[in-house]
Amino acid sequence: MLLRLANLTLLVLFPLAWFAPLMRAGIALPLFGLSEISVISGLQSLWRSDVILALLVTFLAIFAPYMKTIGLALIHFGMLRRRVLPALEILGRLAMADIFLIALYVVIAKGIGLARIEIAWGLYLFTACVLASLTISHLTAKRTGGTRQHG
Repeated sequence: MLLRLANLTLLVLFPLAWFAPLMRAGIALPLFGLSEISVISGLQSLWRSDVILALLVTFLAIFAPYMKTIGLALIHFGMLRRRVLPALEILGRLAMADIFLIALYVVIAKGIGLARIEIAWGLYLFTACVLASLTISHLTAKRTGGTRQHG
């Protein structure tokens, strides 16, 4: 029951994380303010400049974690076979790739020295959602004896 509730909570928390500020970025001069960047605002910029990267990030940040969460909910409520758990776990790992990309961009931007970047609470929320989703799928697999079909 607790796994079901935790997973259903992610259906609300993921969209919140997509709109939450991941970071504040701007020119590394004291007179200029910082702009807040969220997953959604970042995707909007990417769609204008690099469609292929936008497709990749959209899949990694939005579709992969949400499809996994919905899939786990369907398993928890007996509407999907447990044999799909390995595929759902792959989706969760793909969502972690998005967090890696964000961290890489932050390191590169800070390394150049022309930008000022501050990490915001949304990055921690998004990371926590992805980690919670990985934990829920691991505990679901463990509780059900892996991918064996019951009943």
